[in-house]
Amino acid sequence: MTTPVKSADRTLDILEALATAGPSTLSELTRLLDIPKSSLHGILRTMTARGWIEATDTRFRLGLKALQVGAAYLDADDTVGLLAGILDDLAARFGETTHLGRLDGPDITYVAKRESIHPLRLYSAIGRRLPAHATALGKALLATRPPAEVDALLPDPLPALTPHTITDRGALHAELTAIRRSGYAVDREENTEGIVCVARTVPMRDPITDAISLSIPKTRVGESTVDDVATALEAAVHKASSAKRFL
Repeated sequence: MTTPVKSADRTLDILEALATAGPSTLSELTRLLDIPKSSLHGILRTMTARGWIEATDTRFRLGLKALQVGAAYLDADDTVGLLAGILDDLAARFGETTHLGRLDGPDITYVAKRESIHPLRLYSAIGRRLPAHATALGKALLATRPPAEVDALLPDPLPALTPHTITDRGALHAELTAIRRSGYAVDREENTEGIVCVARTVPMRDPITDAISLSIPKTRVGESTVDDVATALEAAVHKASSAKRFL
């Protein structure tokens, strides 16, 4: 295994820290990353000069270069482009927030989004990471993995995002077994209180890394809503699979 270059390693640590924690002072980054202040200041100065970081009087935050690289990732991603029309159709039909999510280690990351037409909606953003076990997208994707791999991926203990989050490993594995049978996952206020989400995987690659979902405020969920959304997602996935040959 190649030994990481310390300066490169620290640079990436800074980018990841700012992406997670948001604008931070030099002292906050020093404590968070355990990098000597003198070394950290030098790296930040270089990153600021190159546009990766922007500095105010007291804080550092991600710069435009980070946005440009993130946008380039999405522009080059075939799956995002191929599913754009499908996400548009789902959002237009239901008027609710629609996501394409990707499994990345123990987390799910939003890589595409269509906004709800309603004032009351789920807050989310492209690039946001959430614990996979607490989202419909994540559970749908975890269900494609064997139990041992799921256990290796997820942290111990499982963190709770709301009082409804599944934090017991046995209960989570039972949930994943049910998802394998039904073909879709439901998040009932496990990620955000007041929000119900339904998701299905999109088998564009092997192993499967992507899933699509609809997130709906609980107040707009009727008796047949989950079934209706699950059926629509199944049709959308079938349509996506038919287009897979273009990847």
